[in-house]
Amino acid sequence: QTISGEHGLDGDGQYNGTSDLQLERMNVYFNHASGDKYVPRAVLVDLEPGTMDA
Repeated sequence: QTISGEHGLDGDGQYNGTSDLQLERMNVYFNHASGDKYVPRAVLVDLEPGTMDA
């Protein structure tokens, strides 16, 4: 959720951002799919319990 929000994506994978830089770097974490949607390239999981408290 955090990474998709930083790249201007909503929960359905639609781009709603306002920055050209967001689109330029989109392929780092997402693949462009049909229907102008973006899908994650990987699932990132951090098991450290304290990371969200920082």
